[in-house]
Amino acid sequence: MNTLVKRAQRGDAEAFISLMEECKMSFRRIAFGYLGNDEDVADAIQDTILDAFEHIGTLRKAEYFKTWVMRILINNCTRTYRRNKKSVTLKENVEIEGYDTGRADVEFKEMLMSLPEDSRPIFQLYFGEQFTTKEIAEVLSLKENTVKSRIHRGKEQLRMSLLQE
Repeated sequence: MNTLVKRAQRGDAEAFISLMEECKMSFRRIAFGYLGNDEDVADAIQDTILDAFEHIGTLRKAEYFKTWVMRILINNCTRTYRRNKKSVTLKENVEIEGYDTGRADVEFKEMLMSLPEDSRPIFQLYFGEQFTTKEIAEVLSLKENTVKSRIHRGKEQLRMSLLQE
């Protein structure tokens, strides 16, 4: 991936497209976890691709590309969410184009929606995208201990809700 990033930074459009293709499914999962509907997801992803294309030259280290681009996506999702000021329930269960929402995906989305809003992106990145707590802290501009504590509290909350069922 580092080679593609360096090529994209030098203006290679094909390399940039390849990078975006590699990130496409992660973008969709993360944006859907934040926004909950196809239209907003598409807007946030489109804004992210444009922002990344315009600013890829500012990325200092190629190995941080994924963290950098996910931060852009999360910022765009937050902006879209605030702009729309609406809440979406998973009962709508909208399918993402080209994304197979199997039972496990539906259950994961339901689990995310049961968590406090500030824990959802952490769980999505940690369990959905396998980011480390350090990477999540960088992406979300949080302290790593904050990330760890939100994961711990979220797990406890989920454990308690499962015991009550």
